[in-house]
Amino acid sequence: MVNRVLLLRAQLANWLHGKFASREDIGASLVEYVLLLTLIAVAAIGALTFLGGSITSTLNHVANQITNTTTP
Repeated sequence: MVNRVLLLRAQLANWLHGKFASREDIGASLVEYVLLLTLIAVAAIGALTFLGGSITSTLNHVANQITNTTTP
């Protein structure tokens, strides 16, 4: 098991080194990551805005059920 972890770690290190060793692509990669994070944030905000009321209602219902249960 330890050997597999070490092998996986070495493979990951080699992949990261190959991915980020070239300084020419770092700026492009950063822009891509920022765009991806922005898209995820916009989707999350949109989902929360659209589903906010039902999520609040569901969480309040669950909280009330937990509060109303009796502990032995």
